[in-house]
Amino acid sequence: MLKAVYIYYKGGKFKMKSSKLKKLCAVIMAATISTTLFIGCGSSNDGSTSSKGNSNASDTVKQELVFNLGADPETIDPTINTASEASTVILNAFECIMTLDENDNAVEGAAESVEVSDDGLVYTIKLRKDGKWSDGEPVVADNFKYSWVRALTKENAAEYAYQLYYIKNAEKYYNGEATADELGINVIDDYTLEVTLEAPTTYFPQLLAFPTYAPLREDIVSADPEGWATKPETYVTNGAFKLVQWDMKDQLVFEKNENYWNKDSIKLDKLTFKLVTDDTTAYSELQAGNFDVVNSVPTNEIEPGQEAGLVHVSPKLGTYYFGINVGKQDDMAEDVKTALSNKLVRQAINLAIDRQEIIDNVGKAEQVAAYSFVPEGIYNPDGTEFADKEYYDPSDMDGNIEKAKELLKEAGYENGEGLPTIELMYNSEGAHKDICQIVQENLAKIGINIELANQEWAVFLNTRQQGGYEIARQGWIGDYSDPMTFLDLFVTGGGNNDSGYSNPEYDALIAAAKVETDPDKRKEQLREAEDILMDDMPILPIYYYTTVMGWNENVKGIQVSVLGTVYLQGAYIE
Repeated sequence: MLKAVYIYYKGGKFKMKSSKLKKLCAVIMAATISTTLFIGCGSSNDGSTSSKGNSNASDTVKQELVFNLGADPETIDPTINTASEASTVILNAFECIMTLDENDNAVEGAAESVEVSDDGLVYTIKLRKDGKWSDGEPVVADNFKYSWVRALTKENAAEYAYQLYYIKNAEKYYNGEATADELGINVIDDYTLEVTLEAPTTYFPQLLAFPTYAPLREDIVSADPEGWATKPETYVTNGAFKLVQWDMKDQLVFEKNENYWNKDSIKLDKLTFKLVTDDTTAYSELQAGNFDVVNSVPTNEIEPGQEAGLVHVSPKLGTYYFGINVGKQDDMAEDVKTALSNKLVRQAINLAIDRQEIIDNVGKAEQVAAYSFVPEGIYNPDGTEFADKEYYDPSDMDGNIEKAKELLKEAGYENGEGLPTIELMYNSEGAHKDICQIVQENLAKIGINIELANQEWAVFLNTRQQGGYEIARQGWIGDYSDPMTFLDLFVTGGGNNDSGYSNPEYDALIAAAKVETDPDKRKEQLREAEDILMDDMPILPIYYYTTVMGWNENVKGIQVSVLGTVYLQGAYIE
C-alpha cells in the first residue's frame, strides 16, 4: 500500500497518495503563476475605529473600505455570473471549497482537507465543522451538491456550466443523458463530499476556487430563483462579508459576517463597492480621499499616477480581443453575413489592426501586443511559455497591411470594393471607444468601412450572448492557469462562445486534451487547437491584459490575483 502524503497549506492540508504527488505537484507548480500583488490604498476622509486582530492598525481608524467597482453587476448569483468584476463581489461574500492564496495557489477555504486518490480521479473533501452561513446555519456538503447541480441544469442557463464538465457524467447530465444520481458528486455525510472526475485534471483544485463552484442554500434559492441574489435579506453567504444594502447604479454595501468561521482574521467592518462607471470621476474621488481603491484608472492618469505612487500595474492572465459573429447570424444583413463568413476577410481585418498604436495611445499600462489568443504567463510542464508561437508579427504593420490587401483581393473585395459597412460594437464604460476609433481608422486603410456602436454594460453582455452584433469588443481573463481556460471557450455551443464559432476538428482536439494524461501529448493537442482557431480567426486578439488600479498608502493587505479577482479578506486601514 502506498503511503499518503500531506501537503500543508494555510488553514489545512491537501492529502494525496505519494505515487502521484511528485507528478501532480510538478505540473501544478509549472502551471501556476505566482504574480499576485499585495497592495495598499488610502482611507476615506471620514475614517476612524479600531481594527480587530491587527496590531498594525490604528485604534483611531475606522475599518471601512470604499472600493469603486465600476459598472453595476448584471448579477451576483454565483451560478449565473460571467463577469470578472462581479466575481470580486462574489468571492468576498462566498467561500468555495478552495480559495487562492497570494501566489494564486489553491488552498483550503471551506474545506478542512482534500484527499486525492491514487489515480487522480476521486477527491474526498472534508468540510470545516465550524463553517456557517451568514444567518447562522451550518455549511454542509448538500449546499455544494445543490449549487453544482443547479449550474448543470440546462434550464438555468449557466454559461459556466462547462467548468463542471470535469465531474463524472456532468456533461451528460447537462444534455439530459444522465440522471443526478449518476453524477460524480456524492454526499457521504454533512461534512464529507466525494467528487469523481472524468479524467485526472491537474487544475481541478483551482476550479474548486471558482465562483460557479460556490455553495448555495436550496431553501433560499428555490424560494425565489430570480430575485434571491438581489436582496440583502436573501443573499445569504458563507464567506467573510454579508450584503446589507444594494442601491442599483450606486453601491453595494457589505459588513463583516460575524458567523464566518474565520471572522477573527477579518479586519474590515464595512466594505462598500461603489458603482461609478466614469474612470475620471472615480479617480478624482480617489484623489480626494472619498474612495480607497479604484478598479481602473484613466489612460492619461496612468503615467503621472505611477510617478506619484498612486497607480500600480501588475500582470493579468487575460486577452483583450474582438469577437466576430460567425455563427449567430440570424438577424444579420446578407451582405454582412457573406463578408464575415469569409475567413480571408477575417484574416485581413486581423492583420490591419495596429496593436502597438492602441497600447501606446490608449492602453499605456505595459500591455503586450497579442500575437496569439492564449496570453503570456501560462507555462508548459517543462517550464516553457505556452504562448511561444507568433501567428503574425504585430510590429510589422507595413507588411501586415500589404498582406491584408492581398487577402481582401483573394476574397473578391479588392481595395474593399463591394464590402458592406461593418458595425463594431463596444460597451460604453472605460476607454473602449478610443480603441475602437483606432481600429476604425486602421481598417479604413484597406478599404473597410467601420461604423461604431455602443451599449451600457449589462445590455452589451446580453447583446453579445444573443448574437445581436457583427464585431464586438470582448475580453477574457483566465479562470485557472492552463491554456484550456482560453481554448475551450470556442467549442461548439460553449456557454461563453459568443461568436458562435464551430469547427468539429477543433472540438475533437479540445475534448481529447481534457482527458489526456500525457502532458507532452496534451500540449500538442492544445497547440493544434490554437492553430485552427488562429487560422479560422473568429476572434481578433489585440493585447494581453495588465491590471491597473489606484490606491493610496493607508490601506494594506489587498490581494490582486492574476485571474482578475480582488480578495479583500486581508485588507485593513492603517
